[in-house]
Amino acid sequence: MFGLLILCLLAGFWITRPQHADPADFVGLVPDAANGALVFAAMGCGSCHMDPDTPIPGELPGGQRFKSDFGTFIAPNISPDANTGIGGWSNLDIASAVLFGTSPDGAHYYPALPYASYGRADAQDIADLIAHLRTLPAVSRQNTPHEVGFPFNIRTSLGGWKLLFSSNDWQVQGDLTAPETRGRYLVEALGHCAECHTPRNMLGGLNRDQWLQGAANPSGEGRIPGITASQLDWSDGEVVAFLTSGFTPDFDTVGGSMVEVVENLAMLPRADVEAIVAYLRKVPGPSQDDR
Repeated sequence: MFGLLILCLLAGFWITRPQHADPADFVGLVPDAANGALVFAAMGCGSCHMDPDTPIPGELPGGQRFKSDFGTFIAPNISPDANTGIGGWSNLDIASAVLFGTSPDGAHYYPALPYASYGRADAQDIADLIAHLRTLPAVSRQNTPHEVGFPFNIRTSLGGWKLLFSSNDWQVQGDLTAPETRGRYLVEALGHCAECHTPRNMLGGLNRDQWLQGAANPSGEGRIPGITASQLDWSDGEVVAFLTSGFTPDFDTVGGSMVEVVENLAMLPRADVEAIVAYLRKVPGPSQDDR
């Protein structure tokens, strides 16, 4: 019986071990740093990794604090600095971090890095993103450890979390048009909108049956709104205008972390923002009883 228990534990560790990007997925790809800048904007990398006190566009020294029910996560330095940032990482190291939440030394990253969404990204976009990151200024700043207590500080357990909640399947299925498909990619993968707009269960996994229907703000202040078809009562043009200017139809302005989201979306081609709206129109909202 004891031997069987050991075998089960070993099997569990093997199944939930950190995963790495497959080099074969990147063979023959020619990185395009210009497209990488657009991928960078769509993914919102600068919004989380910029200096919290004196943000400078393009500088990614980290330091922002993100409160959650599991502790406070502190964004790391992802500038090209070789000693304190990611300048010494290989391209596959970066790809493994973004797509699988695995560090260069083979440890699990916390899902504060939204790899559960980024894992759906195309290899070409990730190669382009890495090329863009290499062009940014190196900033020397040591990382601050996360403030996470027991038992959440046991990173080995994150392999089980990934097994339960990290899936590359698309949430919205069916016969989609080209714009709707592009919008799905931008929302479900690069933009990781569900990470904020979808409620979570007690383990921090997304409640996929309430996809984009709104969620409690992790900061404890207010609620993040639902953005499904039945919850967005603005016209398509009004939603596009909001996502690129921050102005609502009644001339109110966006606030909170959505300010950075709007700034990022404004950098994308208008067709991409229109694709996002087309996708959102395909997302079912809550039932009448749940509203």
